[in-house]
Amino acid sequence: MSVRQLLVDIHTHCYLPRYAAFLRQRSFAPRIFTRNQEERLLILDDEPLSGRPVGPQYWDRDEKLKFMDLHNIDVSIVSTANPWLDFLDKPSTASQLANELNEDLENYCATSPGVDGFDTMKRLYGFGLLPLIKGIGTEDLLQTVKHITGLPHLKGIIMGTRGIGKGLDDPALEPLWEALSNTKLVVFLHPHYGLGSGAKEAWGDQENGHVLPLAIGFPVETTTAITRLILAGVYDRHPDLKILLAHSGGALPQLSSRIASCISHDPLVSSRLKHDARYYVSRLYYDAVNYGPEEMGFVADVIGRGTAYSSIPGAREDRLVGYKRMLFGTDHPFFPPLGKEAKWASVLENLQAIDEVQRWEKEHKNAVRGGNAIELFGLGHEQGK
Repeated sequence: MSVRQLLVDIHTHCYLPRYAAFLRQRSFAPRIFTRNQEERLLILDDEPLSGRPVGPQYWDRDEKLKFMDLHNIDVSIVSTANPWLDFLDKPSTASQLANELNEDLENYCATSPGVDGFDTMKRLYGFGLLPLIKGIGTEDLLQTVKHITGLPHLKGIIMGTRGIGKGLDDPALEPLWEALSNTKLVVFLHPHYGLGSGAKEAWGDQENGHVLPLAIGFPVETTTAITRLILAGVYDRHPDLKILLAHSGGALPQLSSRIASCISHDPLVSSRLKHDARYYVSRLYYDAVNYGPEEMGFVADVIGRGTAYSSIPGAREDRLVGYKRMLFGTDHPFFPPLGKEAKWASVLENLQAIDEVQRWEKEHKNAVRGGNAIELFGLGHEQGK
């Protein structure tokens, strides 16, 4: 009897009821406010002041499960949508809220239905939150990591690109990287600020909605953040660190050889690193949220070739193995369809892209759809965490 292949969504968001209530109390971004009897979400100060409409699909677990059923998604690994507490002023407030939200998310997942045919697997798992704000103490961060490791249905953490205010290469984060590596929690790195203060000049005066900040700003933010982490030697010190990049790593795959070339011509940086930059690119994980088979195949090729750039003797290049570090995602509940009961075009596009990658056989496609996630997150093995 064959075991059916599971579809696992590793990029799907929510604002838990406690967090939504917290955002409703705020008078400036990020906030949820009511206009014309409709709730709206304002995430950034430089967004249109009208924000975007939000509703139960952002916090109601039944709505999440309905979406999953509509698209035959067996399991989702849910993360709090941006922003992630770094707008708060007091470390004590951030630590308390992070702990409360992590407990809420554990309950959200632990009490979810089981997956048909898989006795120990739930339909919902989660990425926890860290109180990553300016002024936070190292011990507070490590205590939150310890708390998350005791919540069996939380399989990692989601974090933005600023760390505790100075970026991911901040030496103050070194104990955090060590703890995350030792606990084997997966770090889901997700953008939020785009180009920051430089966005207004970059985007110009023409009104183009959210296209430029989302399609370009987010990927550039991710690329810059993870490149800084690589340049700081974090992966040399913590080779077992598991980092999953949103939106297929932004522009990192496309720019990886250019980055490697620039490093090799800069003695200041090249002397720090044990390997060619393209090797580190192959040590990351990537969501398969890029909407095209050509892009999907290209990212996998860049991942797969990375072993050839290791300084370890005897390393070999095998581009086809890149699929093992790519995982399906939907970015729900953002980008909804026009019809309430219609399937989401963005979800269908990503599934079709996986299905049409040249050279990928059925086993490769099934791995990206769900097999890789089950292995990476150890789904169904919560009792041994």
